[in-house]
Amino acid sequence: MFRTFSILVCTALLASCGPSRTDRVIVGSKNFTEQLILGELIAQQIENKTHLPVERRFYLAGTYICQQAILAGRIDIYPEYTGTALTAVLKQKPEGDRGRVYQQVKAEYARQFGLNVGEPFGFDDTFAIEIRGEDARRLGLKTISQAAAYAPRWRAGFGYEFMERPDGYKGWAATYGLRFEGPPRIMDLGLLDRALQNKQVDLIAGNMTDGLIPALDLFVLQDDRHYFPPYEAVPIVRQQVLAQHPELSQAIGELAGKISDDEMRSLNYAVDGQHQDVKEVVREFLRGTGL
Repeated sequence: MFRTFSILVCTALLASCGPSRTDRVIVGSKNFTEQLILGELIAQQIENKTHLPVERRFYLAGTYICQQAILAGRIDIYPEYTGTALTAVLKQKPEGDRGRVYQQVKAEYARQFGLNVGEPFGFDDTFAIEIRGEDARRLGLKTISQAAAYAPRWRAGFGYEFMERPDGYKGWAATYGLRFEGPPRIMDLGLLDRALQNKQVDLIAGNMTDGLIPALDLFVLQDDRHYFPPYEAVPIVRQQVLAQHPELSQAIGELAGKISDDEMRSLNYAVDGQHQDVKEVVREFLRGTGL
């Protein structure tokens, strides 16, 4: 109910914002920590390298809201993931390695939407199927297939998008023959880790670069049937904005390959686990990379 209300509110807000203007660049993001960090990273990079004014429109619910916003010109740039773009937006089945998936997304986004898919930031944030570390050790579990035998006694917790997306719950459960004690509990992504730690649920679908995984002694089960596609983080930019401000291409391009899986995990932990200010976390990261 809360998630549905949030989406309706975000849709109403987007409808009232009006299209972006040529005197500023509008950066958007989805509504979880990693997206906030990436959105702030893009915003600060543009401010540092181009001196263009940047407006931040973060926490825009999920993938579909961000996609609607950028197509309507209400945001100009936002971070996305190649696997999400391919399956949730383009409705295509992933085939091949991360390079092939990236090229497929880049070509189709340009052809269908007039959107530019920038070079990957450097990390792959695939779905992480997580259980408590104590349960993994006690039961000797390493893979999702092994965990399937215990799932009927477990309570599952997932985000709204994971339940609805074509690369999410239904296909994943069918691939592994999974069933749980009851219907999965649908929760905000930011609450899943704590719910698992506090034994409100027994299995969740989080993100591989989540900084709280080691901090809360959670365990990521191996996707041994290779269900999930690659989810490389990339900037999505309106081609019209790049034409108006050619300097954006170089500024955003300098972020390519700059964030490893471990670095993204550390950035997430700094915000989620240590409660540091996201602007300062991003500022220190840019200093450390020489950008």
